[in-house]
Amino acid sequence: MYFHHMKTKVTKRGQVSVPSKVRKELHIGPNTTVEWVIEGATARVIPIPEDPIRAFRGSGKKGLVKQLLQDRRRDRQREDALKH
Repeated sequence: MYFHHMKTKVTKRGQVSVPSKVRKELHIGPNTTVEWVIEGATARVIPIPEDPIRAFRGSGKKGLVKQLLQDRRRDRQREDALKH
């Protein structure tokens, strides 16, 4: 695990610039969606890959991607059932 300490300022409009080194290391480009996670007094910013499933392919134990896809399909079916 690597730790980098960099500072940026928040503008009056609430905007923050992501340092170049961070953008390169985390593959953050134009239109990248980021998720803000608040943990007590700490905020984590997590870049969301354009295709999250593809980004995790091959990074876990065998069968986990298949299980994730099945879980997501079941979640969508439940949400659809609640809408009707």
